[in-house]
Order: sequence, then C-alpha cells, then structure tokens
Amino acid sequence: MHAGQRYTLKEFLFWTRRDIYILVVLATIPTTLLFFFHWQWLAIPWVPIALVGTAAAFIVGFRNTQTYNRLWEARQIYGAIVNSSRAWGMLVKDGIGDPAKDPMPEEHRQMIYRHIAWLTALRYQLRENRAWENARSKPSYIEYGRLYRVEEWDTKLDDALKPYLSEEDLHFVLARKNRATHLISLQSAQLKTLKSQGHIDPLDHVELEQLLVNLYEQQGKCERLKNFPYPRQFATINQMFVRLFICLIPFGTLGEFSKLSDKLGSWIIWLAIPFSVIISWVFMAMEKIGESTENPFEGSANDVPVTAMSRTIEIDLREMLGELDLPPALTPVNNILM
Repeated sequence: MHAGQRYTLKEFLFWTRRDIYILVVLATIPTTLLFFFHWQWLAIPWVPIALVGTAAAFIVGFRNTQTYNRLWEARQIYGAIVNSSRAWGMLVKDGIGDPAKDPMPEEHRQMIYRHIAWLTALRYQLRENRAWENARSKPSYIEYGRLYRVEEWDTKLDDALKPYLSEEDLHFVLARKNRATHLISLQSAQLKTLKSQGHIDPLDHVELEQLLVNLYEQQGKCERLKNFPYPRQFATINQMFVRLFICLIPFGTLGEFSKLSDKLGSWIIWLAIPFSVIISWVFMAMEKIGESTENPFEGSANDVPVTAMSRTIEIDLREMLGELDLPPALTPVNNILM
C-alpha cells in the first residue's frame, strides 16, 4: 500500500518508462515514413479511431471499478480479522481459567501465540505466487518491487512460525498443505480439552468456537480473492482494446497534423509524436493501474498491507498478555507499507 499523499510524477514515470519507450517508437515510425517518403495514406481519419477509443475507455473504466472493488473487499476482510483477533485475545484471557484460583497464564500464552502463528501462516499463503499475478513476472513490477521488501518472500515460513509454536505443533502444521486451517483446528481441539477439564464455562466455550468459525470464514474470503482472479476474458479484452487503440493513435494524430502542415509548414507533422505519446500514455497508465490493483495480496506496491496489519495485531495481543518486549510496528519503506 502506498502510504504517502500520492504517487509522484517521478515514481509514475519510473514505473511506466518501459511502456513510454514503446509508445515513442510506435509514434515515430509512421511520422518518419510520412515526412520523408510522403506516404499520405498513413494519415487515417480520426473518427474510426475515436470509436475504438470510446470502446477502450468503457472497458477500462469497468475493469478499474471492479479491481478497486476487489481491493476494497480485501481490506474489509482483513479489517474483520483485526477485530476478531482482538476479541479472541480478550475472550481467551478472561474466559479460560479462574483469575483468582487458576489463572492459567501458560494456556493463555499458548492460544494467543498460536493465533499469531495463524496470522503468519495466512499471510504467507496469501503471498504465494499465482500464474495470473504480475508482481514477480513483469519487468516494470519487479523493478519497482526493489524499492520495498516483502517479508514473506525473503523469510522461510518455518523460521517465521518457530517463535509462536511448540515443537509438536510446528511439526504438525508444517506437514499440512493449508497450514492456517490446521492451526485453527488445533485451537478448537485445545478448547474442547479445556472445557472437558472444567476450565471454560460452556457459554464462553460457545463464544470462542464461534470466533474460530468467524476466522475460518474470513480466511475463506481471503482465499477466494487469492485463488479466483479477475475474470481472464475481461482482462484480455481490456488489454486488446487498449493496445489496439494505442497502435492506431499515431495514425490518427498524423491525419490531424497533416491538415495543419499546409498552413504552418511541414515541420508541424513532428508534433504528432509527443501528442500521440501523451494520449497513448493516458490509456496505458489506466490499464496498468487496473492490472496492478486486481490482485490485492500478490506483493505489489498497491497491496493490502497484511504484514503491517498482522504486526499490529501481534502487538495488541502480546500487550494483553502483559508483555513489554514487543516488536516495533512496521513503517513504510519508500512510502510503501507491506
């Protein structure tokens, strides 16, 4: 997530510079051919190109609306995880054991730390690469990605889980494919054991189990966004329309500036290049914004900051345990918060 006031023009140009180079070449070739070889047939009337541009604008607007909705839904889901996590810490601390006779601090610590391990496993699963994601495949995204750090790519899950789990739990979880799912099942199994031993009131047990069910629900929503991409047919037609329009723009601007060359001189035709690049860049940039927004957990600069939010939850939960040696909250690196 970009944590500054806005992307600067310098950042945006750095992100899109490879595309700008291509746009300059696309605009220069037909302009050069018309100027030196007098191929007047390259100057196409603007009306048919404008019709293609209208269709491209509609499909780009539709896509960007839907990809923003995916991003906002992901943020709402993780906001619900924050709330449920705090509720879990409160109910574990106050609902398990008797504060006067049997406070059970070790059980509290175990269950709260296991929840932090669930958050860790979940964010690692959400940062796994998928075939349709771009953060680790396209050069422009890879280059921009060097300005920030994605912890889930640089650190092994085993090392990230060790501080929060016992050896037995760690071996059990790492042997499973969906680690987050089985961490919640361990929580439920321990709740059942504590209830049978009389350490949890039946009503408190019901509340705690409902919280676990809610966490499963939020995890499932995250997995749905992660594993079901923005429909490929819409993404494909969006890219095709924009690229078609961008390829046609230089020929349309040639037609317009050719009309001015009789009055102002033949040199005016060279202005077709910068104007073609500017118009093309606008559509190309809108297309790239939609593309970079559609996968809210892929590890791009526009992601939901699940790592920072998980750290916030960890700090809150460990403070509930009375701990003082807490990890620092994550801060933006080059205005990017992961």
